[in-house]
Amino acid sequence: MSDETAEAAAPTEERAAEIAAAEKLAGAAKGRDRAIFGVPIEVTVSVGKAHPMISEIVSLRRDSVLPLESRVDDPVEIYVGSKLIARGELQELEDEGGRLGVRLTEIMDLNAGG
Repeated sequence: MSDETAEAAAPTEERAAEIAAAEKLAGAAKGRDRAIFGVPIEVTVSVGKAHPMISEIVSLRRDSVLPLESRVDDPVEIYVGSKLIARGELQELEDEGGRLGVRLTEIMDLNAGG
């Protein structure tokens, strides 16, 4: 190996400092990437839709029943914002005093466009 080749291959102090700074930034970015998992989000579970006339909506009173297109055993849809992320079945949680949960039956491909 010639002296010129050895000189070109050996990192300078400046280059070593650049590499160290880049590695430090990459480590900080990884920490930030993990930190996002601690942020709470709101998930909406949609049990069905209705298409009443406006006259029906304005006449709704306490104890009125708004019929939905879905049936009790139909899958529910789980959204984050307007993005459908999963489907599932409603379940009453044991030992939770009548609280509901959703057993997931289908997870959407979140990497697909759309």
